[in-house]
Parts: sequence; structure tokens; C-alpha cells
Amino acid sequence: MSSNSDAKSFPRPTAGYTQSFWRTQSDPLDNHQTTPDLPEEIDILIIGSGYVGASAAYRLLAENPQNPTPRVVLVEARELCSGATGRNALFAKRYGIDAAAEIVRFELSHLKIIEELVRKEKIDCDLTFTRSYDMYLDENQLNEVKTLYDSLVDQELDFMDDVQCLSQTETRDTAHVRDAKGGFSFPTGHLWPYKLVAHLIRVAVSHGLNLQTNTPVSGIGETPNLDGFWPVTTSRGVINARKIILATNAYTSALAPQYSKAIIPCKGVCSQIAAAPGAPRQELPGTYCIRSGPGAYVYQISRNDGSLIIGGASHLYEDNREEWYNNPDDGKLIKVAADYLDGYMQRTFIGWEDSKAEIKHIWAGVMGYSADSLPHVGGIPGKPGQFIAAGFHGHGMPVAFLSGKAVADMAQSSVPFEETGLPRLYKTSLARLDPVYDDILG
Repeated sequence: MSSNSDAKSFPRPTAGYTQSFWRTQSDPLDNHQTTPDLPEEIDILIIGSGYVGASAAYRLLAENPQNPTPRVVLVEARELCSGATGRNALFAKRYGIDAAAEIVRFELSHLKIIEELVRKEKIDCDLTFTRSYDMYLDENQLNEVKTLYDSLVDQELDFMDDVQCLSQTETRDTAHVRDAKGGFSFPTGHLWPYKLVAHLIRVAVSHGLNLQTNTPVSGIGETPNLDGFWPVTTSRGVINARKIILATNAYTSALAPQYSKAIIPCKGVCSQIAAAPGAPRQELPGTYCIRSGPGAYVYQISRNDGSLIIGGASHLYEDNREEWYNNPDDGKLIKVAADYLDGYMQRTFIGWEDSKAEIKHIWAGVMGYSADSLPHVGGIPGKPGQFIAAGFHGHGMPVAFLSGKAVADMAQSSVPFEETGLPRLYKTSLARLDPVYDDILG
């Protein structure tokens, strides 16, 4: 049977990759293989052990168990969760305020849902609720966003109640950003994603999940066999699966080439930065996105241990396309971004000039960027029994958990997309596979 992954140019996870800070404390399941051999036939195959794959496995086996228990296998090309794990104004202009508001409410709903999940399962993942500071160094860009902010406030949209507009003075006094002209503040949260994912998969394994790490998939048959199973070729043999969930994000087109225009692997750089012990530094009130102009931003998470997770700066290398665009190699850093992050805190924040803050850990990650900035979730067009949740455009944390849960319900119980609670714009479709927009390259 022919495979849909014959083209060697499709992106695949690389063997040698830069180790992220999040994986510095590995889980016992990191290289786990539940059975020495792969089962020949199963009910549902999940490909990818990131946030979506973990959510889907947890939903299928722990949160919504069926009788009899479905035969579910999760395969991961490398170790467990070893991949990479502010556009609503754009959506409002393109699709209307109602559709854009759905996305905002959906993302905000994750705060309470993840809080309840962490409490229920007693997950040690450093979950912290705080505020996000969206800071603008470019006055023209700030004024454009302020116009949208005023419009949303005038429409009395519920989610605007806790969005604060900060003046230039307030950004200096509250957010301590040296050159900001103003900005906005709103509720957010952050956590240790690897620990959350590993815990969810551990729960799923305890309920019958067959986890197979270090098992890359090389192809999916073009059609099901006579018994209705999709043949899936892996490095350790063939699995025949009644249903398949692609939680493959950046690497989707290697197994579903029809997504080669819609979801592109794009490389970025992230770091952990910390001040020298005892050195003076200003306490920061939350997480940040600091925007120096259209498309130019650096994101930042202030961790409870005093260190910071800082990444972005893609505007510095966007013209050097081979460095990042359609590049699945997370074994090599992008030097201009790494150099920029060195000394970033001293240059950016008031009270950090003498902090001696330096990079403690730096790594590359490959994200699945969507041509229209929207995730693809739902049944794969023309492939009955195959489902996808991928293309999160570097914005998966407030989106992936409920997306994984939704595709699990679609695969297990044939729940229609429209009944999952997902924003309408997330639905994958034949039309979206040939994108009208190209938000990646502009």
C-alpha cells in the first residue's frame, strides 16, 4: 500500500536537538515503552506526546472512559514531550467581532479549566496565576491597538472588564519597562508544561494507554485496508489503527502532505535568564510581551524561582528565511537571536542595570505556524477516521488542552466539531488547506 510520506522534503523530528529548560528534570516515562512490541491492531492511535497528545490520551482513558476500554497507543518520535510546546485584532478585522470574541473567551476559559485539572489530579507543575503586560515601544503601533481597545470597551464585551490600559508613566512605575510608550494588562497564567504533560500521560498509562516513545512514524497508508484500519508505518513495525489523531504540530505535513501549505515548521529560540545571586534587581509583576514594532516582539515569563523564560525576537532574522522558515532542525540555535537575548534584561527593564543577568539555558524549538494564524482542529478532509489538532502558531498553551480533548471526543464518540465548544474559526477544512492568507511571511 502506498504511503503519503514518500517526499523526503517533509519535516521530521531531528535526532540531535537542543535541550530545553523544561526538560532538565526528566520524567520516568521519558523513554517509556509500555510493551516491547507494537500491537498489530488498535482502536485509536495518537501521534505526538506534546500538550495535545497528552490531553487526548487523558480524555480518552481517564476523563471519559468507555466500556470496554478502547485500545489506545500513543507514539512519540523522540522522548516524551520533546517538541516545542496577541492576534485577535487581526481576527476581528478578517472575520468579524463575534468570531474573534469566541477565540478570546475560549482562551480565557483555559485558566479555570487548567486550575481545576491541576487541583483534581494533584499535578506538581508550578501553576501560577498572574497578569500579562503587553508593552509597546512604538507609539504608532500603540495608538492602533488603543483604538481597537476603545472599540471593544464601547461594545461592553464581558472579557474587557479586567483589561487595563496603561499610560507611559504607569508602564514605567508598574511594569518597569524603560522605553515603553504604554500598554495593556490582563489576567494570565503560566506553568511547567513538561511536568503537566508527563503527569497527564502517566494518568492515562495507569488507565491502559500504551505509550511508545522513540518510535517515529514514517507514513500513513493512503486508504484504509479492507477491515477499515489505517496502516501506520513506524520504525518498529506497522500499527493498524481504526482512528488516528495527529498531534504533530510542526511535523504534520510529513504524515499529511495536504497540510504542507497550511502548517509550516518554523524555528525559534528561547532561553532561561537569571540575575546574579545577591545582585540588585527590580521585582517584576507578571509575564510580558514587549513589542518594539509591528511583528517585532519578545515574550517573557517571570518564574517563581526568580529566573525568567525569554524568547522571540524573530524580527531579527525574518529576512534570513533558511534560518527559520520550513526548518525542522532544533539542534542548532539562531545566533542573532541568541546574541540579542544576552544582556536583554539590563537593556529593557528599570532596576536591572546592575543585575548581572545572564543566560543560564538556551535552546531552539520548532513550532507549527499556520498560514492564517489559526489552529487546524477536526476531521482531516478526505480521510475519514483521521483527526488533527495542530498549527498553533506559537500560541498553543491557552488552546491545546481543550483542542486535544475535542479531537478525542470526535475520534471516540463521533462528536461533531460544532458541538465541541471550539471556536468556529479553528475548524480545519479543504478550503483552508489552500490558504488565502500568508501570515507567516506576510
